[in-house]
Amino acid sequence: MLKLYNTLSREKETFTPIEPGKVRMYVCGMTVYDYCHLGHARVMVVFDMVTRWLRASGLDVNYVRNITDIDDKIIARAAENGESIGSLTQRFIDAMDADSAALGVLRPDSEPRATQHVDGMVNMIERLIERGLAYVGNNGDVFYSVRDFKSYGKLSGKSLEDLRAGERVEVETAKRDPLDFVLWKSAKPGEPAWESPWGQGRPGWHIECSVMSEHHLGDHFDIHGGGADLQFPHHENEIAQSEGAHGCDFVNYWMHNGFVRVDDEKMSKSLGNFFTIREVVKKYDAEILRFFILRAHYRSPLNYSDKHLDDAKQGLTRLYTALRGVTADTSTIDWNSTYPARFKAAMDDDFNTPEAFAVLFDLANEVNRTQSAQDTGLLKSLAGILGLLQQSPEVFLQRGDSSADVDALIAQRVAAKQSKNFAEADRIRNLLSEQGIVLEDTPQGTTWRRA
Repeated sequence: MLKLYNTLSREKETFTPIEPGKVRMYVCGMTVYDYCHLGHARVMVVFDMVTRWLRASGLDVNYVRNITDIDDKIIARAAENGESIGSLTQRFIDAMDADSAALGVLRPDSEPRATQHVDGMVNMIERLIERGLAYVGNNGDVFYSVRDFKSYGKLSGKSLEDLRAGERVEVETAKRDPLDFVLWKSAKPGEPAWESPWGQGRPGWHIECSVMSEHHLGDHFDIHGGGADLQFPHHENEIAQSEGAHGCDFVNYWMHNGFVRVDDEKMSKSLGNFFTIREVVKKYDAEILRFFILRAHYRSPLNYSDKHLDDAKQGLTRLYTALRGVTADTSTIDWNSTYPARFKAAMDDDFNTPEAFAVLFDLANEVNRTQSAQDTGLLKSLAGILGLLQQSPEVFLQRGDSSADVDALIAQRVAAKQSKNFAEADRIRNLLSEQGIVLEDTPQGTTWRRA
């Protein structure tokens, strides 16, 4: 039975869908004002993996991932570029789709855009006002009254007292309480606006997901996912809005993937260590990036560096090398047999992909030993559930060992040996060996040949 870690209860729980055999899942998607970065890549790939495994387990999954196509950053970027908001957002939606496809991410069943659901947002805000959970400020904005929702903080574990103790000097006088958050923003000159009972304006960010998830999945659904950075305040505020409006539980299981770090530092533009997906895939095959993301457990921090991508390339090359030259028997997976049973046990344990990868490498060793068509097909089938090994082995391996790439790695190895970093020199030799490259050190220098 599948067990997953529920952020709400802070423990692993047996997964039981509300409706037997069916799963309704919502994941917070991208705000489309720039190219997707590595943090976005992790969300895309992680919840694609979750969806694939749920479906492989025989469940009917309705996967919704939203698009935020109106907010302060979008408005500012469009003004800065001198282009329309529609042009800006569509350009980056197209770029997001291209990045997602490169990573082998399947399209969600629905991708609602915030601007398509403004009427629903107005309706939910009206309901919250009627229930005494929201009010109109003296500046025309509508705010959620946090103190009137008694279970606020249950997802993040933050108490109102802790939040008050940590608050900064409040300059917004329109709020009754500094903890309150905006549901509707009154219109400013030159900004897009919609009609509402409180005058022209636009929705706040948090209300978007409450309404889009309700529209596509109902008042109460199974799984809500997103990055760990969204746990507070975004997801906490979603709970307050949705449960406040409907008077019932919002979500049964909350899933959050871990942060992405770069060379053990938090990824941020201010530190200059901010990488977009398209920057990374210029240097590495996109499947290598997918492999790298899934090799770590989804809740663990993910530390990005060229060394870790090189290691991922080496690992994926090992799997493709096992497939090279062996005809695959694509028969149905027998989940009671040894390797599939181990793979299933790993994935059913809170999507333990590191252990599932260990199964794939053990199976690759078996393929190398037996050259069995049945084992080869099984390796492709199990890896395929994770969205891996979908290319021709010959194509992948030839792409990964171009002469320029090999020469560059040899130069790095020579430099490592000169600085007496023999561990790094051995790592590079092993990396090339896994790609079928044999090095020969001679008095005249290092030469290489294909095995």
